[in-house]
Amino acid sequence: MCGVCHTELDELAGRLRPPRIPVVPGHQAVGIVDEVGPGVTAFAPGDRVGVAWIFSACGDCSYCRSGQENLCNEFRATGCDADGGYAEYLVVGEAFAHRIPDVLTDAEAAPLLCGGAIGYRSLRLTGIAEGGVLGLVGFGASAHLVLQLAKSRYPGTRVCVFARDVSEQEFARVLGADWAGGIEDIPPWQPFAIIDTTPVWTPVLQALRVLAPGGRLVINAIRKEDADRDALRQLSYTDQLWREKEIKSVANVTRRDVRECLAAAAESGIRPEVQEHPLAHANAALAEIRAGRIRGARVLRIR
Repeated sequence: MCGVCHTELDELAGRLRPPRIPVVPGHQAVGIVDEVGPGVTAFAPGDRVGVAWIFSACGDCSYCRSGQENLCNEFRATGCDADGGYAEYLVVGEAFAHRIPDVLTDAEAAPLLCGGAIGYRSLRLTGIAEGGVLGLVGFGASAHLVLQLAKSRYPGTRVCVFARDVSEQEFARVLGADWAGGIEDIPPWQPFAIIDTTPVWTPVLQALRVLAPGGRLVINAIRKEDADRDALRQLSYTDQLWREKEIKSVANVTRRDVRECLAAAAESGIRPEVQEHPLAHANAALAEIRAGRIRGARVLRIR
């Protein structure tokens, strides 16, 4: 089983750093250990494990030693720098494999390895606390998991969802959003923290307008599209950045993010909404993501 991610569209279009070519995509892989190499002690054949976006890091630099291997200069991404999960077999170092909790099915676990883990990291980076107001801009595979995580960890926190589609707004309310509206709508409460998961710039400007003074906007995206880059010319320091507002990007994930996200989902009953496709329909699944016609997450059944 392997999840399908918007990042794969960027990889296929060559919008990320040049990947290794040829390469097998996929960075939300769940499977059974078939064989282990010499010296492996953490896993045995028959164990169920997952492989996330972080395929490897150097292990020696200051970032790796401080638990920030997501910033390592030798960070390698699964399905981009190394063959990924759109395959029957995948080889990964034991330090970068993650045991899947028994209560999660393969299809439920796969989206947690990317959308869940990067969402978990984004939520931590917001600095949100119990009783605060959190905004989510965009409501795709990652945001629908962040909403559940936020409600589980901070039950007294109000969550406001800004989504372009009415069906996405309705889906957010079903999952517990306290308010859901359009990208340019004004919520009844001013968010102190906002997570943006969109691939474009215009929603960022709107998020800054509604962000509370002293608040933080966390951009959860590996890249932003160039199509609406001109929107940045509308950025007003006085209206959108002044009063000590912050913008913070999210780069990759650490192993801690992946493992804590899996544990949180298992313990709190957090589950992605999943639609399965056979591997032969991978292009159709990617096309649906490109068109924005998704609810929750897409996963491929490899066998």
